[in-house]
Amino acid sequence: MHFFYLKLCVLILLVLHTKIAIAIEVGAQQPEKYFSYLENKRVGLVVNQSSRVADMHLVDFLLANNVKVERIFSPEHGFRGDQDAGAHIDNSFDVKTGLPIVSLYGKQKRPTKESLQDLDVLIFDIQDVGVRFYTYISTMHYMMQAAKDYRKKFIVLDRPNPNIRFVDGPVLNKKFSSFVGMHPIPILHGMTVGELAQMIVGEGWLSGPNKLDLNVVAVKNYQASDEYILPIAPSPNLPNQQSIYLYSSLCLFEATAVSIGRGTDFPFQVYGHDQVQLGDFKFSPRSIVGAARFPKLEGKSVWGKDLRQSSLNGFDLSWFIEASNEFKQHNKQFITSPKFLDKLAGTDIVRLAVEQGLKAHQIEAIWLQEVSEFKKRRAPYLLYSR
Repeated sequence: MHFFYLKLCVLILLVLHTKIAIAIEVGAQQPEKYFSYLENKRVGLVVNQSSRVADMHLVDFLLANNVKVERIFSPEHGFRGDQDAGAHIDNSFDVKTGLPIVSLYGKQKRPTKESLQDLDVLIFDIQDVGVRFYTYISTMHYMMQAAKDYRKKFIVLDRPNPNIRFVDGPVLNKKFSSFVGMHPIPILHGMTVGELAQMIVGEGWLSGPNKLDLNVVAVKNYQASDEYILPIAPSPNLPNQQSIYLYSSLCLFEATAVSIGRGTDFPFQVYGHDQVQLGDFKFSPRSIVGAARFPKLEGKSVWGKDLRQSSLNGFDLSWFIEASNEFKQHNKQFITSPKFLDKLAGTDIVRLAVEQGLKAHQIEAIWLQEVSEFKKRRAPYLLYSR
């Protein structure tokens, strides 16, 4: 009997070891699946600091393998991911390689015909966080549209979505389309960029008669139940996993008088105000170059809530409604940019419902049916088991 239990323990350890040993491989780590498309081709890359192949940047990895990289296209926050949110970024050159960098978050958010005419293939490899108003997927859409218009092959090197377990929030009404929301998907859409790219094509969200030559290199050994801890911060104000989990719920505060910690060491992990006390945690935003040059409530003593230990994730309106009610009691203006709030939410339903005093569960019930319909609509484009 003792020998039986010993064998059983050894077997369990072997199974556990096997599970641990089978590490996921992001699309970029599987050159055997995309190098054949790049042979003797002129390549443009849509990348930032998260575009890594092990310990190498994708740009360096491709150049080291004699791929003809001609141009880099950079999204919001820049090629190195060290620019403030919303900061306009000019075209430049990469100091290390000398390659030209075309900014897609400066004077233009779409690539020009001139920036594409000498290219054959475009590669998108950027770590996303699965939230509709995170602008990397809008940049991907514009690059896909350009690839379709000018007949360029488009390759997505897929990466996990750290919020893939959640599908929630209002589905965007096209009336409120903008760069912080281009697609009729919920705030948390539960898809990787590769899956979303397939949906963008399949649902006809690109315009024009041409057919896009799309290829998605899926993540290996990955399923939606896997928790994926990002190895590199995807942008300056999402420095850790907690901020990524809270981002979808706290970002709506950007359209209000409330600070969500920009200008602190814990952005998107706190919220508060200097005149309306929203909690007993005190912080003071300061200017941080590359993250929050001019943060809301800079230099003020702000009182609010510390969410660094919160277990809440997914999309939740509770904090937003609680803060709104506190502002009403103090006769202070809460929503300072209603149009921006509607763009973030993808609808005016959230703003109107909060102003009418509805509770969180009442508001969230409004879009349950739409979310259910979205899940059915996205099903043909999914690459990983749910």
